[in-house]
Amino acid sequence: MNKYMQMAVEEGFKNIQSGEGGPFGAVIVRDGELVARARNKVLLTNDPTMHAEMIAIRQACAKLGRFDLSDCELYSTCQPCPMCIGAIFWARIPKLYYGALDSDADAIGFSDKAIYDAIRADFQGQDALAIETLDREDCLKLFKAWSNKQDKAMY
Repeated sequence: MNKYMQMAVEEGFKNIQSGEGGPFGAVIVRDGELVARARNKVLLTNDPTMHAEMIAIRQACAKLGRFDLSDCELYSTCQPCPMCIGAIFWARIPKLYYGALDSDADAIGFSDKAIYDAIRADFQGQDALAIETLDREDCLKLFKAWSNKQDKAMY
């Protein structure tokens, strides 16, 4: 077994034993060195964003002092959910390794199907989430102010 995936699996087992969250673990590596390791802490924190991948990304960014993890790799015990995939893209992590499939997670009660269905749909007539554009012109004033800002830092 890959040693970094083994670390991620160990984190997942810690959750099973502690009851702090689901059976998920993640590890971030840079140049063959461990940067962060984390496990799901949704139940411990009552925070639905505390997935192992999200925590590992937060730890790695704090440790490295930057939001750009383009020189890192992420190992996850399961195919990341849409939220975590988004964070992986935002962190610019170029390589993701995962063990179990989303269908494996679905089989034990962790389903992202409703989210993927909503993403694929055009959001018209969706019961899961009502989405409506509101006050766009007023909100675009923020975007114009940002565009005109001379000393902005892009991320």
